Amino acid sequence: GPPAPETPAAKAPAAKAPASPSAGAAGREAAAEPFVRELEDLERKFDARLGVYAVDTGTGREVAHNDGERFPYASTFKALAAGAVLDKHSLKGMDKVVTYSRDDLVAHSPVTEKHVGTGMTLDELCEAAVRFSDNTAANLLLDELGGPRGLDAVLEEIGDDVTRAERREPELSRWVPGETRDTTTPRALAGDLRAFVLGDVLGKDERARLTKWLRTNVTGDDLIRAGVPGDWVVGDKTGTGSFYGARNDIAVVWRPGAAPVVMAIMSNRKERGAEPDDRLIAEAASVVADALS
Repeated sequence: GPPAPETPAAKAPAAKAPASPSAGAAGREAAAEPFVRELEDLERKFDARLGVYAVDTGTGREVAHNDGERFPYASTFKALAAGAVLDKHSLKGMDKVVTYSRDDLVAHSPVTEKHVGTGMTLDELCEAAVRFSDNTAANLLLDELGGPRGLDAVLEEIGDDVTRAERREPELSRWVPGETRDTTTPRALAGDLRAFVLGDVLGKDERARLTKWLRTNVTGDDLIRAGVPGDWVVGDKTGTGSFYGARNDIAVVWRPGAAPVVMAIMSNRKERGAEPDDRLIAEAASVVADALS
């Protein structure tokens, strides 16, 4: 099962960390670290903008690169929406059935399209959204929270005043440079995932359920999972933007004999029609793994 939750003291509000002078000093020290050059090399190799934030939850050691820059979160938000719904209902309330019509279906809804008419439980919708990145399921979870602003409010409660949740699927994935709607920073996004999976936002059973969905995600094999050692257990949520090759993966990673690592790797490319390249995310994850090993 998942470990006991971290104490609030151990869980500094990630979104606010860069404001402190010490964080700035740490950033300047980190400039000498090999991982900085390696991540910059990846940006050149893939002609991409890369944002990375990772933290060893045992030592507090960080790997950060463009960690305060905004990127579109795309489908990574589905892990946070599932966490927020678990928080609202607890496991006991997750058998609530949500009905929807064919008119509610949007593109990429492999699970929900099979259950029009019968409806699905909140538990099934969370699983569809997290494991299969089902867009209609994600919209129904947002509805359960009172829309994107409802999710935004939940994130503010856990210390994230950076993320801006404003639209639903599929519009939220249509990021272009300069757009701030439906964006976040790698640091804030990692902090949110850490709060839901390792922190005390959720009860033990709810954390275990969210952890199971993330660990059995079917969309992430070529991303963070491909870049870290084979005996590290990855629970992740992927994201892909409609344009500019936007590609993300966020994960909690359990290592044998060491505390978990939380990481958010976000990226986009320079041209509107550019395709995402999963190798960029995998290679960035490999840099993170080396830096924290």
